[in-house]
Amino acid sequence: MRSRLSSNNFIGQRFRGMCNKLQETKAESSPAASAQEPRPLFKVPGYKPSNLDKKMLVWSGRFKSLEQIPEIVSFEMIDAARNKIRVKAAYVMMGLTIGACVVMVILGKKAASRNESLTYYNMEKKAKWREEMEKDNAPKTQ
Repeated sequence: MRSRLSSNNFIGQRFRGMCNKLQETKAESSPAASAQEPRPLFKVPGYKPSNLDKKMLVWSGRFKSLEQIPEIVSFEMIDAARNKIRVKAAYVMMGLTIGACVVMVILGKKAASRNESLTYYNMEKKAKWREEMEKDNAPKTQ
């Protein structure tokens, strides 16, 4: 039991010691870096949108034009715009699928009214094959 406590203390002290050393080395190197160029202590969370991201922001209705989009946009805004475009694309695909189904039903009914069917085409094709086979076999027997 005692060895466990001492090892935890030892590990805890070791990690704290390492953290202090890292902070000290950062503190030592910071003045040299700050003398060259001042840097902010924190970075504003954001994302520089690509051209496609900018178009998505306009298409989703976040901005009226590409010129209104700022240099850095939040991740949440980009994600919301992508989700809106994803939903719109899903609606368009659903509409196209339903439209294609309606067109196929109409074409099928027109073909049925002309007495055209897959069975009819299949029977015609097999009849042509039989005729070709008979023509190929007839010269061989003579």
